[in-house]
Amino acid sequence: MSLPALMRFVDLPRFGAPDVMTISSGPLPVAGDGQILVRTQAIGVNRPDVAQRQGTYPPPAISSPILGLEIAGEVVAIGPGVSGYTVGDKVCGLTNGGAYAEYCLIPSGQALRFPKGYDAVQAAALPENYFTVWANMFQMAGLTEGEKVLIHGGTSGIGTTAIQLARAFGAEVYATAGSQEKCDACVKLGAKRAINYKTEDFAEVIKAETGQGVDIILDMIGAAYLEKNLASLAKDGCLSIIAFLGGAVAETANLAPIMVKRLTVTGSTLRPRTPEEKRAIRDDLLSQVWPLLDEGKLAPVIHKTFAFEDVVEAHKLMESSSHIGKIMLRV
Repeated sequence: MSLPALMRFVDLPRFGAPDVMTISSGPLPVAGDGQILVRTQAIGVNRPDVAQRQGTYPPPAISSPILGLEIAGEVVAIGPGVSGYTVGDKVCGLTNGGAYAEYCLIPSGQALRFPKGYDAVQAAALPENYFTVWANMFQMAGLTEGEKVLIHGGTSGIGTTAIQLARAFGAEVYATAGSQEKCDACVKLGAKRAINYKTEDFAEVIKAETGQGVDIILDMIGAAYLEKNLASLAKDGCLSIIAFLGGAVAETANLAPIMVKRLTVTGSTLRPRTPEEKRAIRDDLLSQVWPLLDEGKLAPVIHKTFAFEDVVEAHKLMESSSHIGKIMLRV
């Protein structure tokens, strides 16, 4: 396959507001050991992209400095040591940076086929959220059939994914969101009860609804919710923290419930995980989740798709928090 010498990408000449981003031109990356080069057709916009743009989430030294963590497109080159892929395959995947570009490298262990009937925008809406939710809510927190789970940020990309996955695997789901419209969306996706955190105390609602509390909480708020999260867990429950939108330092929180109820507090971020760990998550997704996507039992919730050139507007929408589901770029 003949490839161009140059590609367009979203440049970040300095940290700051969305309008610091510009479209620039540079050389294509070259597929190294264990990598595939993909011609990008669609890109998912995520909170870590915003944090990196603002200068608060630096990429690891081995990662591309270009923004972006998930894409879908067509394989155009295959690096040494890669098997199972051919030029022309349609794949989506979790990248190590570099997604905001016309061509992007994906480690082969982080790539997945398109689910049946999916286009590139739908496929690109999957990797970051499904990797994150599966690793934290299932592999680490151990959610099983019949358990109760509280999902904060229920209408975010993570939240809409977590609600659907938890329901698909037989859990009873509660969620928080910031408006009646968003709460209604959570219930439509499968939540038994959605809690408007602006008008209700979620800890009081969880106590009233469940009596003993929930078994697992998937939390992206952090410090601001710590004490109420601990109060909302049942005995032997698990708090899984995946972001700190409400701060990372909790100076005054009652930690006694951790001992009294034998609670586990855990958390992780995907980016520093090893290639082997990410491959293990990918393999679980292919065997346990992708069949559900093929059958239409799960689906990404896509709020709006922007042209690649309108990346500034996409980030402004992300920062407004007015969206329900994923924000996407089409190349």
